[in-house]
Amino acid sequence: MKKYLFLLFIVSLTSCSSKKDKPLTETDKVNLLLNNWHKAAAETNFNNYFEAMTEDAIFIGTDATENWNKTEFQAFAKPYFDKGKAWNFKTLERNIYFNPDNKIAWFDELLDTQMKICRGSGVVVKTNEGWKIKHYVLSMTIPNDDSNAVIKIKTQIEDQLIKDLKAKK
Repeated sequence: MKKYLFLLFIVSLTSCSSKKDKPLTETDKVNLLLNNWHKAAAETNFNNYFEAMTEDAIFIGTDATENWNKTEFQAFAKPYFDKGKAWNFKTLERNIYFNPDNKIAWFDELLDTQMKICRGSGVVVKTNEGWKIKHYVLSMTIPNDDSNAVIKIKTQIEDQLIKDLKAKK
């Protein structure tokens, strides 16, 4: 009986260590980056959140005026992080795609947010420090059957914004 228990102990110990030693794939690494990025926002960890982004990163938010470089996005986000209440996005689904040399990846994800389901999409690049977010777009999803109602809500504000943007051309 002792031999049997010893053998069982060795087998279970060996099987546990083999799972731990499995190297992370590039997909695993990108998933880890994005999961930790969302977690940093939920925990209002400003430094971890923004260190996950390249210095020339772009963040595009849900409002038509939200097209920020990293510095602008930090200025927008800092008050939320300082108050201890940023955002808490939980991934529902994610797809990741790589270029042939595995140095650039792009992704799309569905997120459970305070705005209900949102879609995130972006580009990540492999740097000397690991994968980093270079470009991120956050969009609210709108059921097709409700598009007309949403358009009515947006019309007054966005008609003026359209005029202003056309005038800049």
